[in-house]
Amino acid sequence: MSAASYPIPAGPARTELVVRGSRFIAHAIPTPTVENARAAIAATRAALPDATHHCYAYLIGYGASTIAGLSDDGEPAGSAGRPMMAVLRGANLGDITVIVTRYFGGTLLGIGGLVRAYSDATRAVLASVPRTERVIYQRMMIRIAYPDYTAIRRLLETNAAVIVAESFAADIAITADLPANQAATIAQQIGECSAGRARIEPVTAMV
Repeated sequence: MSAASYPIPAGPARTELVVRGSRFIAHAIPTPTVENARAAIAATRAALPDATHHCYAYLIGYGASTIAGLSDDGEPAGSAGRPMMAVLRGANLGDITVIVTRYFGGTLLGIGGLVRAYSDATRAVLASVPRTERVIYQRMMIRIAYPDYTAIRRLLETNAAVIVAESFAADIAITADLPANQAATIAQQIGECSAGRARIEPVTAMV
């Protein structure tokens, strides 16, 4: 994994744990934005409306630039969301929401028991999450002459760039997302391919 990508869940996962009669149903859901995380939490509440608690922890982004959220959802303070977050932070994943839904089984677990149960439920669902990587892109505006178009278009495709838009006027303007860790190299190749005629300007960093 390079600095221009980070691990994310490739899809959702679900596991279930029973502790002294209480059911702990854990869902792990890919959520690239806070809005996605909130929607996933709301959808889980709607799907399991008779549950006692819907506790959650989410991490949007990765590393030093994460946005984090958690909730005990009525469990004693610090007994659910915080231990879930501790497990989640140790899982080396970004853009993920874990929701642990509890159906109370009639036996009180105590603070220590709840911490273990929510931690174990989170650990179990994270162990079953399929993984992939999210590539970070740099958006560039590339202005080229018509004779250079075919060669530069092929160069971009070869380097896994994503063509966002093209406009054809006095010259050709290509808006493309380049893998961030290769953007400088690709820009240099474009310059060489066009004998210095191409003009390249960064637009914005994006994922």
